[in-house]
Amino acid sequence: MKLIQAWLERIAGVSRAEMARLQRAREIFAGRDDDLDRLRLPACWRRAARVRRG
Repeated sequence: MKLIQAWLERIAGVSRAEMARLQRAREIFAGRDDDLDRLRLPACWRRAARVRRG
């Protein structure tokens, strides 16, 4: 059964190492409470103007 699962993972392109990396990323970033609402604006609108009127 494990051999069949390994073949299916290879065919699908998802390896155990990839699944482990994804799980690790979820563990790292799941607990974070970042405020991502501000990222809805384009970056050019979030940046301060570099040119000042003199």
